[in-house]
Amino acid sequence: MSLDGTYDAGNIFAKILRGEMPAAKVYEDDHVLAFMDVFPQSKGHTLVIPKHSTARNFLDEAPEVVGPLMLGVQRVARAVRAALTPDGLVITQFNGAPAGQTVFHLHFHIIPRWEGVALGRHAEGMADAAELKELAAQIAAKIS
Repeated sequence: MSLDGTYDAGNIFAKILRGEMPAAKVYEDDHVLAFMDVFPQSKGHTLVIPKHSTARNFLDEAPEVVGPLMLGVQRVARAVRAALTPDGLVITQFNGAPAGQTVFHLHFHIIPRWEGVALGRHAEGMADAAELKELAAQIAAKIS
């Protein structure tokens, strides 16, 4: 998919927001929902999405949504750091299929990194649901 197109309300993140699909939730407020990536690139790979948006990517998002979204990303990233003590964090966002975007609902990835530990490939293998739930609880306990 290119950068342009029509929002698909049937995408997996829209289904999670509507409660039609499960997710290991980390954090939720009026503006954002954070949950564990089921195809993690590292332990603790977390996604943050806007709750009231039909933006396919960052370029489509309304400015009034961006501020609260970025505050949510920062809040969750700080909690991931506190809970898992990684050596670094990748905070990234993709726009369009050629850039690596696979779900066309605006979202940010928070990916913990440890020195000497290789980054996995996205969608290489599905994580264990119980492990994701445990990680979500550890991270949620550090939300301030």
